[in-house]
Formats: sequence, structure tokens, C-alpha cells
Amino acid sequence: MVAAAALLWSTGGIAIKAAPEPPLVVAFYRSAFAAVALAIILRPRWRRLTPTFLIALISYAACLTTFVIATKWTTAANAIFLQYSGVIWVLLAAPWITKDPLHVRDAVAVAVAFAGMGLFFVGKLKAGSAGDLVAVASGVFFAVLVLSLRLERGAGAEAAVTFGNVLGALCLLPFVSHELAVSRRSLLILLFLGVVQLACAYALFVHGLRHVTATQASLIGMLEPICNPIWVFLFLGERPGVYAILGGAIVLGAVAWRTFGAAPVSAQVAPPD
Repeated sequence: MVAAAALLWSTGGIAIKAAPEPPLVVAFYRSAFAAVALAIILRPRWRRLTPTFLIALISYAACLTTFVIATKWTTAANAIFLQYSGVIWVLLAAPWITKDPLHVRDAVAVAVAFAGMGLFFVGKLKAGSAGDLVAVASGVFFAVLVLSLRLERGAGAEAAVTFGNVLGALCLLPFVSHELAVSRRSLLILLFLGVVQLACAYALFVHGLRHVTATQASLIGMLEPICNPIWVFLFLGERPGVYAILGGAIVLGAVAWRTFGAAPVSAQVAPPD
């Protein structure tokens, strides 16, 4: 489920770039459509506003918005790669926050996967732009989100991602209310972003988090930046270079080694009642 979610997430770069609207308009419609879709798919109930649930709501809304801004302001490769720097924060914080055990295998897999991603984006990363800084912030919000969803897994996670989209759309509305008119083509792109790329992906992700650790979910989620160039090749005809192919193979190998080489997660983490 987490891998399937990553595949859907990976379509976001192309779709966001394809929409000509400003980033806040894209983020608003994306969250609004996702909120409706998740309400239908998950049918969540409002949870008591605990600190963990509140953090999940805010970090989710912030992660969505900053990622759209970063993708608009910098390259899609930069936005995705820098957002996934959040995996390092998940790895370091998980033993203290979610009580997931820290294994040497986790650290090795993260290091190898980031080395592979570094190869993948050789010559494509540009330093110093505002978009890159927003992408780094998105990575921090992503890490907080993964950890809080792990704590709120099950019904709490479903409510967090649904109402997090509501929160994001409501917070953005005052800034975009004067420019909500979009073309039919843009409307279709925004519908895809909200319903498929976001809602369906997070529905899969929160169900998958019932059975995997936060670190493992983040590692599997690294399939997203690796699959992104596949969509670019299929839809735009851009062929990945040798470094991209080698880096993708390394990341996939690291994820597979960590995921299938350890003890079954179901034996480590009991699903919620």
C-alpha cells in the first residue's frame, strides 16, 4: 500500500508543472478536491483535538502547500529530492517519538538510498533558490507528518489527512479567492491532483502505516522521486541518463534490502485495536 501510494505521489511533479495557475491556487484546489474525495473514501470521524492530532493536521496542510510552492519555484527534481531529506529526521526521531526501534539496517538503507538519489540528480540540483529553501521546509513538515500519522495510525490518521486538506484549503482561500477561475484543462489537472495523486495515495498510505514502521514507510516512499522520471519519459519523452538509471537501481535495491531483509513488521508492530 505504501509503495502504491508512492507511485501515485510521483505523478505530482508533472501535473503541478502542467497547471499554469499560481502555486497557491494549485494548492487550494488540490486540497479542496482531496478533502471531498477522502471524506467519501475514508468516511472519517472527527477526533478529539489532542496535541498529536493537531500536529498531524498542521504538518499535513503545510507539507502539501510548501511542496506545491517548491515545485513551481524550482525544478521538480529539486523539490522531490529536498523534501525527502525529511527521511533523515524520521530516522533520528522515530526511536524517541514513535518508539520504533532503530536498527543499523535502517541507517545503512537510508545512507545508500540517499547516495543513489544523489547519483540520480547529478547535474540537476541548483543551490540557493527560494524554491529550494521551501522544499527543505517541506521535508521537515513531511517528517513531522509521518511521525504523527504513525502515532495516530488507523482512524486517527484517516481523520488527520482528510481534515488536514480541509484546513489547508480554508487557510489558502483568503489568498486565492480573487483568482479561482481556471480553464477546463486546468480543472481536469487539478481534479487529478486532488482525487488521484493525493486522496487515493494518502488513503493507501494511512492504511499501510498500520503495519509498517515510520522509518520503513519513509524508505518505501523513496520510490516517489525515482518513479518521477518514468512519468517524464512516458509523457514528455525525456530519457533518463546513465546516472539516473544507476541511482534508481541503487535506491530500489536499498528499499528492497531493508523491506524484505528484516523480520516481518507485523511481528514488530501490533496494529491498533
